[in-house]
Amino acid sequence: MTNAGIPSWRNSGQGTMVRCALWLVTEVGVGEVFTKTQLREAFPETSQIDRRMRDLRVHGWNIATNREDPTLSPHEHRFVEMGAEVWKPGQARAKSATAAITGTQRREILEKDDHLCRVCGIAAGEAYDGGIETAQLDIARREVLKPGGKSVEMVTECRRCRVGGRGRQTDVTDVLSRLAKMSGVERELFAQWVSADRRDFSAMERLWGEYRSLPAESRETIRAAVDRP
Repeated sequence: MTNAGIPSWRNSGQGTMVRCALWLVTEVGVGEVFTKTQLREAFPETSQIDRRMRDLRVHGWNIATNREDPTLSPHEHRFVEMGAEVWKPGQARAKSATAAITGTQRREILEKDDHLCRVCGIAAGEAYDGGIETAQLDIARREVLKPGGKSVEMVTECRRCRVGGRGRQTDVTDVLSRLAKMSGVERELFAQWVSADRRDFSAMERLWGEYRSLPAESRETIRAAVDRP
């Protein structure tokens, strides 16, 4: 997108949120990093410019903090994606599917997801492999393909999975199709997993998982042991 025809962010006759959007587009640029200090220096007359910037998220603007992007420091933001052109008439009133999640919604989603990341299964405060970093849970928006069309649903994800899985899409239609092809025994077993919302892996499956995680030299040692009569 070029900046041709875009109003100047310095025009004080426009709302602060609109001016902030224009500043991001013309001075920062999509994909670039900026600091809180730079933002405040651009709008010294506005004491709550951080809040005005966050208001843009309601209109589809994606502005990441170090909570979503661990490569950022606490005082940095990344301008990830532009949303509605809020400087155009009517656009600032059109709320998108990315409207802010309320505290009540957040609690309800966490409870429905059993306070677990629905990608890797980790719980809040639980240590990742290696034992150095602990998990932080957040609410992510996931694009879902269903028989009736496409929708956006909210789901619990840890910070690692949320950052690493931006743009992740769930195809419910495909899951339903594969479910329909299962035998009666397979469906009954799957229904038990669904009811318990968990699957207990067999000793052989756990061993296979450990084998797959080994370095090449160690995998060769296991292969030799398996081939031994």
